[in-house]
Amino acid sequence: MLQSVYLLLGSNRGNRMELLNQSVELIEKQVGRIVDASSVYETSPWGFQDDVFFLNQVVAIETLLSPFDLLAALLNIESAIGRTRTGKNYTSRLIDIDILFYEGQVIDRENLIVPHPRLHERRFTLVPLAEIAGGLVHPVFSLSINQLLENCTDQSDVKPYRNITISQNTAFK
Repeated sequence: MLQSVYLLLGSNRGNRMELLNQSVELIEKQVGRIVDASSVYETSPWGFQDDVFFLNQVVAIETLLSPFDLLAALLNIESAIGRTRTGKNYTSRLIDIDILFYEGQVIDRENLIVPHPRLHERRFTLVPLAEIAGGLVHPVFSLSINQLLENCTDQSDVKPYRNITISQNTAFK
């Protein structure tokens, strides 16, 4: 059965836009159909210092994969693009793909927590998510994404990136 999932894509190394595009292509080939995508935003690093800002985007997909199979597929995509994981600290990366929501489920396992445990603290997640799913209700907090964004204390810069959206190049439009 098709499951509705929201993913956050982020990159602050290499050709950031090309890496987001490559991620979208691989997600469509290996994970599921992209049904919506936010604009691309340029955002300051969160949790660490770096001179290079991130490009972030949220995509909504429909997938047949279970949450754990989805996680494995996304980790494989990150690896194929060139990401190497170096511990648990926040750091610069070629690509990062986070599962934000999986069909309204609440999952709390050692290697997978859904909804993403810090999405409500991060404007770089909430702004693009609100663009395509502002009315979506967080299953733990019982607040919409728009409400979480209004309540968010994060003051990080989140700006549209040259008004370019990856969705302009994908098949769902």
